[in-house]
Amino acid sequence: MRSFGTQGRVRPEQHYIVPRTAHVADFITRIRDGKYIVLFAPRQTGKTTFFRLALDKLTAEDPTYLAIHLNFEVYEDYSAAGFYNHLYEDICEEIENVFQKRGAEPTDALTQFLQNTQLTDHVSMRRFFTRFGRFLKNQRVVVIIDEFDGIPQAAVKGFLHALRQIYLSDERLCPYSVGIVGIKSIIQLDYDRSISPFNIQDEFRLPNFTLEEVGDLLGQYTDEVGQPFAPEVIESLHKQTAGQPFLVNRCAQILTEELDIPKTEIISMTHFAQAYKQLLRERNANIDHLRANVRRDPRFEKLLMRIVSYENGILFDPDDDLMNELVTYGVITEDPDGLCEIVNPIYQHRILQIFKPTVNGLENTYFPEDTGENFRDYLTPTGDLEIERLLDNFQAFIARAGFRILQVPDTPQEYVGQYLLYAYLDHFVRIVGASMFLEVQTGRGRMDLLILHNQRKYIVETKIWEGNRYYQAGKAQLAAYLKLEDAQEGYYVVFDHRQQPEPRAETETVAGMKIRSYVIPVMQERPSAA
Repeated sequence: MRSFGTQGRVRPEQHYIVPRTAHVADFITRIRDGKYIVLFAPRQTGKTTFFRLALDKLTAEDPTYLAIHLNFEVYEDYSAAGFYNHLYEDICEEIENVFQKRGAEPTDALTQFLQNTQLTDHVSMRRFFTRFGRFLKNQRVVVIIDEFDGIPQAAVKGFLHALRQIYLSDERLCPYSVGIVGIKSIIQLDYDRSISPFNIQDEFRLPNFTLEEVGDLLGQYTDEVGQPFAPEVIESLHKQTAGQPFLVNRCAQILTEELDIPKTEIISMTHFAQAYKQLLRERNANIDHLRANVRRDPRFEKLLMRIVSYENGILFDPDDDLMNELVTYGVITEDPDGLCEIVNPIYQHRILQIFKPTVNGLENTYFPEDTGENFRDYLTPTGDLEIERLLDNFQAFIARAGFRILQVPDTPQEYVGQYLLYAYLDHFVRIVGASMFLEVQTGRGRMDLLILHNQRKYIVETKIWEGNRYYQAGKAQLAAYLKLEDAQEGYYVVFDHRQQPEPRAETETVAGMKIRSYVIPVMQERPSAA
C-alpha cells in the first residue's frame, strides 16, 4: 500500500502523487522546443518530484532524448576547480546510468573520449559538450540541475556564460535543453548585481496544488483503502495549506497514519481539527525552514506583522529586497490586488507563534489580584465557553497592565496588543481543551481566530485601528463570515494606537448576527514620573 510522502523524493510506486498532467506536458513541450528553463520555488514544493516525472515521461515516449540529472547541493563550499572536477565525474556517472537503463554500451570512441577528458573551468565544460554532442548523432541531451543554488559563488557567472554561449551557438546544441532547479532566481545568484548572463532562460512556475488536485490526491488513498474523506475536510485542508505540497501531504499523513482512525469511519472535521492542531504545534522540516527563514533578518518581523495587521495592506514592490527574500523563501506572495500576503493560514499562525515571546512577563496579571478567577472559570455549567467575559477581562487586563505592555521582550510596540491577545487565547484554549485555528480571509490585515469546543464555533477577529470606516466595515465582514461558518456570535477586537484613543465595548446585531466589539487602547509610551 502506498502512503503520503513527506521525506525526500516522492515516488509513484511508493506514494500517492499529484500527476500535474498539464504542467508536465507544458514542461515537456519546452524541452522539445530546446528551451533553457529555470524552475525556482521554495523548498518542499515538489520540484524534484515534478521534473523527474516529466523526464521519465519524455524519455519513455522518445528514447532519442538522453537525460542527465545533476545536483549541486554539496558543492557550495568548493573552489571553482574542485567543482568542475567533481561535476565531470557526475556527468560521466549519469551517462553510464543512461546506457545501463537502455541495456546498451557506449561506443569505444565515446568511452575513450570520456576517459581522456577533464573539466577545469567553464570554457572546458563548453568544449566538452560540443564534442560530446558529435558522438551522439540523433541523440538530444537534456541536463537538469537540481539544487542549483549550491553552485560555488566563484563558478556561477562563468557557468551561466557557458550555457548562454552554447544556446546562442550556430552549431547543433548540446545540451539541447537545460533545466535549472532551485530556490533563488538567476538574478539573485548573479552576485555582483550585473545583468544576468543567462537572460535566455524560459521561466517555469510550479504552482501549489489546486483544490481539485488535493481531492485527487486524497481520492487515491480512498480508492486503495476504502476510507473516504468528508468533502469539508478536503476543502479545509486545501484552504489552510493553500495547496502547499508538503503541508497537504503531512496533514494527510497525520489523518491516515497517526490518529488511529478506524478504516471503517469517514475522516471527518473532528478528525481534521485534531490533525490541524498537531500540525500547528509540531516541528517538522518545513516549519523549521520557515522558522529559520523569517528570523534571517530582524526587519522581517515588522514587515510580516504589518502585512497581517493592516487591512489597507502593503503594496508588493518587485524591487524591494526584503519582499523578494520572503518570496524566495515561500513566506509571502503578491495577491490579485497587487498587495503582499502570507502564503497560507498555517504559516501565518506559525509566524505569530515564532514571534510571540515565550514568556511575556504579564501572565500573572491576566486576572485582578483580588479575584480567584482562572481560565477554567470561563466555562458555563454545560461546558460552553464564555468568550464575552473572557474578552471583557482581556480589555481590563490591558488597562491594568498599562505601560508594562511596552516592556514585553523582543516585541515591536505596534503589534504588542495582538501578540498578547494571541498568547492569552492560546493559553486559554490549551487549559480548557479547545482548539484554535487561524482563519485568514484576505491573506492580509484580517485575522479571524476560530475556536472550536464542544461542537461549537467561536470567532474572534482582530485588527489594528485604521479609522472608523474600516472599523464599521469590519463588523459587516465578520457578520458575513459568521453566516458562512454557521456560527452563532462573533467577537471583534481592534487595537487603537492613537495618542487619544476611544475605548469601546459594544454589542450589536449586524445583518442578523450578534457581534461584540472592542476598541482597546494601547499605550504609546511610559508616563512621565513628574
